[in-house]
Amino acid sequence: MAEATTTQDTRYKQVDRTMRKLGYDKSALIESLHTAQEVFGYLENDVLKFIAAGLKLPQSKVFGVATFYHFFQLKPKGKHACVVCTGTACYIKGANRLIEAMEKRYGIKPGETTEDGEISLLTARCFGSCSLAAVAVFDKRTVGYLDETKIIEESERMRNVANA
Repeated sequence: MAEATTTQDTRYKQVDRTMRKLGYDKSALIESLHTAQEVFGYLENDVLKFIAAGLKLPQSKVFGVATFYHFFQLKPKGKHACVVCTGTACYIKGANRLIEAMEKRYGIKPGETTEDGEISLLTARCFGSCSLAAVAVFDKRTVGYLDETKIIEESERMRNVANA
């Protein structure tokens, strides 16, 4: 087992199992990151170090891969997610203003979660819903024709419906 962990946390054992199954080969990096995110919920720094040690890769390489792919999270996700489309049609229709409205209202930037752990603000390149631009997904509900006011209303609705 890789030496990076000092605990008996079974989640590390699951990640190690994936690395072992793939022969601790450098090509096991992405699958190991997927396993780690699945069992930890996100990729904290200690987990990245653990994988780097197990696969005998530089930590910078592991961090680089984890930050390159948008589906890896380096911070815990909130209870709720607001994902703003930043594709061309949505950008033209004000996606940047939607993000600014969320930043102003909740004090978070894309990829961050509110201090209370309630809402994560995320972005995606394109949802394929260009006719609804500007679009965001609130938890699993897609809402189109958004402006700065409506995105805040929808975020609050998402938060309140789930907490009711």
